Amino acid sequence: MKRHIIHDSGPITLIGGGAAADGALAAALAIAPNLVAADGGAQVALAAGHMPLAVIGDFDSISSETKAAIPAERLHQFAEQDTTDFEKCISRISVPLILGVGFNGARLDHELSALSVMARYPDQPCILIGGHDITFLAPTETELNLKPGSRVSLFPMGPVRGSSEGLRWAIDDIPFAPDGLVGTSNIVIGPVRLSFSAAKMLLILPRDALAECVKVFLSRAAPLPAL
Repeated sequence: MKRHIIHDSGPITLIGGGAAADGALAAALAIAPNLVAADGGAQVALAAGHMPLAVIGDFDSISSETKAAIPAERLHQFAEQDTTDFEKCISRISVPLILGVGFNGARLDHELSALSVMARYPDQPCILIGGHDITFLAPTETELNLKPGSRVSLFPMGPVRGSSEGLRWAIDDIPFAPDGLVGTSNIVIGPVRLSFSAAKMLLILPRDALAECVKVFLSRAAPLPAL
């Protein structure tokens, strides 16, 4: 089991080296002011005027100048090559919620890799913030107060079934799968209640749903275990 580098009772912002969507970093920091960088995300953080509390990665994307500008005790280098920097972070962070910026929208392979990591670590909630959307792995039971008419897209990361209230097209007992049926562009018609047979369903919502989703995740957060 990997040692947790960040272990906190509040949410954090995690910044990657990809191009952060306009306003995404500011939106994340307004909710979670403690900032952690994934490898080259440290350069993005410093360029935006923010000193990260920790930098985690294999350091193949971080310049010597950036490393010199950050206190040595905040640099956590892991040479393992079978994990991405995003996974190095997710597996070593224990907080109620991570808000991730700079992990989607630039390179498709990086974005798909991040989504795969989120599916492998369902016990560490994470919301990725993009230019138009937020994306997160849905718990098996979820209630959301979303604006009527809002878009709700579902993408399974494995075989999963579910049930719903508050969506125009109910998902009850549909056999979702990555190579089968997916749920693109459903529409909110009332308070949304979703149940899934496993934590394998990604929810993709408009970015203006961020505050509601953060509230729901933080309300579900259990007390942190002792170190």
